[in-house]
Amino acid sequence: MRLNCVVVDDSTIHRITIAKLVNEHPDLALVGDFSNASETRSCIINKNVDLLFLDIEMPVQTGFDLLDGLKSRPQIIFVSSKSDYALKAFDYAAVDYLHKPITKERFNKAVQKAMDIFQLKKEGVEEEGEFIFVKSNLKNFKVYINKIKWVEAFGDYIKINTEDETHLVLSTMKSFESELPMDKFLRVHKSYIINIDKVQKFNSRFAEIGNTQIPLSRNKKEDLANALNKP
Repeated sequence: MRLNCVVVDDSTIHRITIAKLVNEHPDLALVGDFSNASETRSCIINKNVDLLFLDIEMPVQTGFDLLDGLKSRPQIIFVSSKSDYALKAFDYAAVDYLHKPITKERFNKAVQKAMDIFQLKKEGVEEEGEFIFVKSNLKNFKVYINKIKWVEAFGDYIKINTEDETHLVLSTMKSFESELPMDKFLRVHKSYIINIDKVQKFNSRFAEIGNTQIPLSRNKKEDLANALNKP
């Protein structure tokens, strides 16, 4: 198993350094290295990219801007000379945050995290369908996507309600929404994302999942109706 990697950094020296580390790693394959977000976005759309080594401060568009423009994201390892963005990186479900200059030992540790997650996801798809990892109470939990009923905003956290349990996760709704398949989930309110398959009935104000009424924003009833009527 080898992960297809892309390196993004506007600094030629740092980009070459990271690309060299990728090429020397037996479990990584370099499919591209770029100095800007535009070229990177095109590569990710047209190629199978598993892992992105991403600088944050770049001209025109930042690393965060790049991720915001992607419908589907590979795993992300941020690379930066500043620690200021580490908390924000958490919102993008980053595998790791590497501080420049990067040592080979630290690089390999970050790669191993990505390898472990990739392998677990591969096994999970074969067993019970696609899943994601979430961190709750300082522990990582595997959450199967088809078991999620709805997600709700909870202050600085989100609450993930599944068929079996709930998880309180430090994340934004926007970030978590990007990890969910668009054809299965719908943001029906600023504070709620629902699994379309779990909706039992709805009206102009609420969608019902089990005994729970999920509020609908004024313009979301039609979107929900269209989603439910898709073949």
